[in-house]
Amino acid sequence: MSERVIELDRVSRVYNMGKVEVRALNGVSLAINRGEMVSIIGASGSGKSTMLNIIGCLDKPTAGSYLFEGVDVSKLNDNQLADMRNRKIGFIFQDFNLLPRATAVANVELPLIYSGAHRRHQLAVDALEQVGLGKRVNHKPIEMSGGEQQRVAIARALVNEPALILADEPTGELDTHSTQEIMSILHRLHGEGKTVVIITHELDIAEQAQRTVRLRDGEVVTG
Repeated sequence: MSERVIELDRVSRVYNMGKVEVRALNGVSLAINRGEMVSIIGASGSGKSTMLNIIGCLDKPTAGSYLFEGVDVSKLNDNQLADMRNRKIGFIFQDFNLLPRATAVANVELPLIYSGAHRRHQLAVDALEQVGLGKRVNHKPIEMSGGEQQRVAIARALVNEPALILADEPTGELDTHSTQEIMSILHRLHGEGKTVVIITHELDIAEQAQRTVRLRDGEVVTG
């Protein structure tokens, strides 16, 4: 298995907005090895969201190549991409993306349902226990604080044992105490050997990673 989980080689992404061409990424090269904790930081319009979409196999480059665990993503069809996202990438979003009427354990079970895993309920409970929510498995998001909801999202991201934890502004909606809790969990996961990539605009969050990649106008300026 490749030691490089992520390998972007001169990746560009161009969007055509009518007669206007928007170059969101411009020849970006970046490698992230297994077990690294890396932050990607930049202002609005820097290309962070586009890089997130490409790294997360939600979009493909206009030019250049992207290898995920040595696999050329451009050669995968939609079903293969969906399978890779579900099995290999654990997503954590700023707004949690939880089903509001489902319990915490039901939310965490979702990736397992898509992958056809057995013992789904127990695996989901185990994941919630990992993030300190073993006593909240039957609570719904509306009954939880923002920090607890984000911990449910982390449990959901972990449950399929992915190669990559991809966190998009994971503390953007949280207070200081909850932010510290979430970052502690991400540090613990990194300490256990997980590959963690954090997309953020917050310098204090970015600086907690092993390495910080700074984007500006669609290009890597440091990292």
